Amino acid sequence: MMTRSASHRFAVVTTVLVVALALLVVACLIFGSVDIASKDVFNILMGNDSGNEAWNIIVLQSRLPMIVTAMLAGAALSVSGLLLQTTFNNPLAGPSILGVSTGAGLGVAIVMLAMGGTIGGVFGETVGSYMATLLGAIVGAGVVLVILITFASIVKSSTMLLIIGILISYLASSVISLLNSVATEQGLHSYVAWGFGNFAGVSLEQLPVFGTIIVLSLVASLLMIKPLNALLLGTRYAQNLGVNTHRTRNLLLLITGVLTAVVTAFCGPIGFLGLVVPHIARLALNTSEHGRLLPVTMLTGAAVALLCSLLSVTSPHGIIPINAITPIIGVPIIIYIIINRRRINYFN
Repeated sequence: MMTRSASHRFAVVTTVLVVALALLVVACLIFGSVDIASKDVFNILMGNDSGNEAWNIIVLQSRLPMIVTAMLAGAALSVSGLLLQTTFNNPLAGPSILGVSTGAGLGVAIVMLAMGGTIGGVFGETVGSYMATLLGAIVGAGVVLVILITFASIVKSSTMLLIIGILISYLASSVISLLNSVATEQGLHSYVAWGFGNFAGVSLEQLPVFGTIIVLSLVASLLMIKPLNALLLGTRYAQNLGVNTHRTRNLLLLITGVLTAVVTAFCGPIGFLGLVVPHIARLALNTSEHGRLLPVTMLTGAAVALLCSLLSVTSPHGIIPINAITPIIGVPIIIYIIINRRRINYFN
């Protein structure tokens, strides 16, 4: 049960995040590689004709989908990191560290480079391309998660499991490099562009599929709050409370795999968000109670992703890849967590 001070802190943090999100949404609508006056952006959003068809397309078909995509992707990756950190009781666990993102990337590489996207023909030309990459990413992430689940039942040390995840990531990266060496020029160009990370790649037609899967998976994570809190007390204690830890772990990894795979398929392998954002949320709340931590992690992830997106499109030197920005934000925070781990009491 929440104490009054904890409730007050949660309310303050949530309010700040909602205000920050609103400001970032406005900034992302107004600022970009093309200068559009704020009054013209407002008129376009209200359905009024701005007199410039190009501006209408930029605001409604580019910036607006990008904002929704960034918010959903940021929330998804951040929740994935939180679930993995709780599942493996390791503050350095995350989709990219444990190889889940790289596994999803390998699935996409097989579709793009080895198969030439041919399985997309099953779904027709309109949705075939992104459905093919989506399936490839889900299968790739799923294989990595199965491997992690298998080793988790054998290796009891969370540190050793983390090392296994890193080794899996290296192995998947090696296979991707081999595929790059035999790929066609067009396939290689498409994969390299995808690998930079980009929130602007989801079109209005693709957004319903992307958004539906992400929202349903996030709702599923919220339904796991009680078993997540039980896992914080240790596996044996959770079992004494009646939690089926084996099934819970598998469900958490399934949710993580879907969230990571979908974001990776549509936006590319976005690094650091899943690892860093849960720590920002914990530091803000000074707790690991998931009833508060999960929604704050979602909001923080959405805000950080929007900030990265804004920075990527407002550079005077052109559009910067998302993956060139996230380490600048993430690395200092992770170093701080490592150095001060014993002083920070929110994670056992």
